[in-house]
Amino acid sequence: MIGSWFARVPWARLGVWPTPLVHARGDIWVKREGASSPLYGGNKVRTLEAWLGHAQAIGAKRIWAIGAYGSNHAIATVLHARAIGIDAGVLVFPQPRSTWAVENAGALIASGCPIVRMRSVIEVPLWGLAKARHELVMPPGGATPLGAFGAMTAVFELAQQIEDRLAPPPARIVLAVGSTCTTAGLVAGFLLAHAIGVWRWPVPIVHAVRVTPWPVTSRTVIVQLAKRTLARVASLGGPQVALDRPRLVVDTHELGRGYGRITDRARAALGSLPVRLDGVYSAKAAAALPRLAGPTIFWATKSEVELPAPPLAALRGANAGLVSWLLK
Repeated sequence: MIGSWFARVPWARLGVWPTPLVHARGDIWVKREGASSPLYGGNKVRTLEAWLGHAQAIGAKRIWAIGAYGSNHAIATVLHARAIGIDAGVLVFPQPRSTWAVENAGALIASGCPIVRMRSVIEVPLWGLAKARHELVMPPGGATPLGAFGAMTAVFELAQQIEDRLAPPPARIVLAVGSTCTTAGLVAGFLLAHAIGVWRWPVPIVHAVRVTPWPVTSRTVIVQLAKRTLARVASLGGPQVALDRPRLVVDTHELGRGYGRITDRARAALGSLPVRLDGVYSAKAAAALPRLAGPTIFWATKSEVELPAPPLAALRGANAGLVSWLLK
């Protein structure tokens, strides 16, 4: 259904597909990306299927993820890479403490993976060239055309679910935008699927609710990644699809005091949908729903798997700065 070009992309099979599409209330349906894996779900499973497939293809022995202390992408990388026999490490930088960040950071410590603690996100570019032989370093969130392939192919899965009448054709897709990987993949995916006749309905608006600040989540950055993703498809022998008028809205109303800081509206939204939400990402996106109208699919990105707290023995040999933040 996607095309022969797709067979040229190395792919690691990690997830359980399709993820459920369920009715929430009124004109809102939920795409439960958090149910994508019983090991650890969420939108990053799709990102990692492409990245870990690439790692296997080039013979990488270890893959590094970059993110905040409580990064969903970081813990997903460690758990899923190890499940297919690839070692993983993380490069992490500080973020505000919250229930969800503590859960993920604790799981990183419990995993015993190599953890490099950076003083600030501004140190991230210094690691771009620090790749030892047989090691692969992803940018934050895996946000490259390769990483965006996962969300792009999710559109084809959604098209079949719409065909099966699990939901009406949506006017918009609502999700949190952090690293831009999933958002750009969806923008590219709807255009690609529409161009080849798989998405038979009007292309919906991708309504991306900002949870990280400008310029990381600027409209320009998202559109450029979507364009590069479509260009990569064409280079693999797929159709050439132009992205002249992207159906993209970047919603700036829910960021609050910044990344990782829950807002009152996000806190109120935590129990508003039949799915697990978190105050760093998905609850901020859910807080935007009352302002929107028409058939809407909420892209629920938080893993539905709750990770246990790390055992005390794991804390003793762990990075002291991270442990101090975890326990304060």
